[in-house]
Amino acid sequence: MLSVFLTGLGSAAALIVAIGAQNAFVLRQGLRREHVLAVVAICVASDAVLIAAGVAGIGTLVKAAPLALQIVRWAGFAFLVGYGIFAAIRAVRPSTLTAATSGGGTLAAAIGTCLAITWLNPHVYLDTVLLLGSLSATHGDPGRWVFGAGAATASLLWFLLLGFGARAAAPVFARPVAWRVLDAGIAVLMLVLAVMLVV
Repeated sequence: MLSVFLTGLGSAAALIVAIGAQNAFVLRQGLRREHVLAVVAICVASDAVLIAAGVAGIGTLVKAAPLALQIVRWAGFAFLVGYGIFAAIRAVRPSTLTAATSGGGTLAAAIGTCLAITWLNPHVYLDTVLLLGSLSATHGDPGRWVFGAGAATASLLWFLLLGFGARAAAPVFARPVAWRVLDAGIAVLMLVLAVMLVV
């Protein structure tokens, strides 16, 4: 069973570590040291729920509901475009970029943004529910749940590292130009992801 657990961990890590909207947001919160625990907890809990749904076989139901996927796709597009525009504005206006150790955004805003980035992203469903769910099914019972536990562990480790490990890079982001580069990169990433959702 250890090999199944490690297979789940490795499979999920390969998907989760890829640069995306969720990772960019967690990184930014970690660098700013704003509500990191809440953001990390939401990401980990959301992944655990989605992975469990995939392991339980919800993926087949999702495939049978293309309208639901279309709604999520367009909602995700709108959100990513909006988030990209706000990131571009932050990059252009350095006065709004501070490397403060705390303060700035509210907890409610951080939670709302994190939930939207997580649950309005169709790629999350494709990766966790469909792909990991399909991979887990090849291990039978109870192997698929061990696979799922490995996948959830990968999520936990990654988001803890990304959120709290970002503090090590804080000295680099003590200069507004570093924030400008980060936000410009986030803006481009969000807009590219938005286009990829609908093209």
